[in-house]
Amino acid sequence: MAAASFNSRLLLLSCPNYSTGFHGRPRISVAKLDKTAMKTSSVAFSINPASHKWPQKGRILLPSKAIGAGSRFLQVSQNEFRTHRQMLKKPMGANGETLSVGFQSVFGVLHLAISLGIIVAMDKFLKRAFVAAAIKFPSALFGMFCVFSILMILDSVAPSAAMGLMKFFEPANLFIQRWLPLFYVPSLVVLPLAVKDIPAASGIKIFFILVGGWLASLSVAGYTAIAVRKIVKTEMVAAEPMAKPSPFSRIEVLAWTGIFVSSFATALLYPTALGTNARTCLPFLLAATVLGYMVGSGLPSDVKKVFHPIICCALSADLAAFAFGYLSQSGLDAVLGYYLTKVSSNPGAGDILMGFLGSVIISFAFSMFKQRKLVKRHATEIFSSVIISTIFSLYSTALIGRLVGLEPSLTVSILPRCITVALALSIVSFFEGVNASLTAAVVVLTGLIGANFVQAMLDKLRLSDPIARGIATASRYAPLLCK
Repeated sequence: MAAASFNSRLLLLSCPNYSTGFHGRPRISVAKLDKTAMKTSSVAFSINPASHKWPQKGRILLPSKAIGAGSRFLQVSQNEFRTHRQMLKKPMGANGETLSVGFQSVFGVLHLAISLGIIVAMDKFLKRAFVAAAIKFPSALFGMFCVFSILMILDSVAPSAAMGLMKFFEPANLFIQRWLPLFYVPSLVVLPLAVKDIPAASGIKIFFILVGGWLASLSVAGYTAIAVRKIVKTEMVAAEPMAKPSPFSRIEVLAWTGIFVSSFATALLYPTALGTNARTCLPFLLAATVLGYMVGSGLPSDVKKVFHPIICCALSADLAAFAFGYLSQSGLDAVLGYYLTKVSSNPGAGDILMGFLGSVIISFAFSMFKQRKLVKRHATEIFSSVIISTIFSLYSTALIGRLVGLEPSLTVSILPRCITVALALSIVSFFEGVNASLTAAVVVLTGLIGANFVQAMLDKLRLSDPIARGIATASRYAPLLCK
């Protein structure tokens, strides 16, 4: 009987249709299992097989006499086994996801550093080459045309290569787009130094030239575009969607706040901790500028119409400079001098930010390439309006400055008022005795006027055509436009 009982158990455990509670095994009905057991041996059970109560579904079936009544040996339920497997899998999955996210983050930082580094290195190389060759043409503008030409050639020969190049530099372009207004702020931060030696009467004349010239140039650009569009009669096509940078997170704000507090205290206690006053003040002045931009960017849209993020940014840096100058008894002018030294061997926070201006110009090539179909379709309207309005802006500024009796050096300084800062500084470098800080400040102020009032003025001028509005808007406050 013992041998029969053992054979019965062996047959049940080796049966391919036997239910063990493990996943992936097919199951049989209790009736079928009952018949199999009865055919094997009826003496394997101490009770009548017909009246035998089988274990619950999902438990291993073993005769009670073989292992003892009430024993739970190998009796693992299906739910318990499934839960155990899930417990084993979860930590492994979580760790795998964490490692994957961490790897992607590290790879993203490296990708950004390499792509942005190439653009910055290209700008520095071209600048040095142009200086060595005594070429007055803006090196960054030449770099932009080179990159755009390469993309266009690749697009005609190997489109996949052009798109691959665009994708490679996308992190750098998003970085520049996200922080673009910061690169124009230094000229506003040091504005008190730039206008320090300018007479009040000349300052008033400059202000009216800016406001009146902005309105006149806006009208010329808009109506020129309308006139050309009536001639060419080109139908408008939708622009390619542009990727938008991510908003600032709470962690970023807290991190920059920590940098500001710690570096401010360090500079106050140890003024030359990093070798020079400018380098020691650089971290907290840069942090103050960045924090001002973050706060200004988070303001409601109605507030931004009056209090632009760039204004908030400049005020934040000036307040930090004033506080440090007061506590250290060095004065505001001295700290603003540390902010923008214009000395490569002893840079300040403003020098670091303005060092990206050339890279900004080069990065425009990628935006132009992405909108190449739109630019090609409306090339006549775009180039004719931009050229005419730019010539009008330059010559009208010079003429009005002479009519109102503005000093020639100041008139030349504000000539490129409707051109982006990097190109404006290159243009005024052709002349001697100009105030480059005033040039940069005037360009940014013109952009601020446009940012706050351009849409309302276009409505007043009844310029409803989207192409005309776009050209007029871009040409009148290009310094503050995000790509």
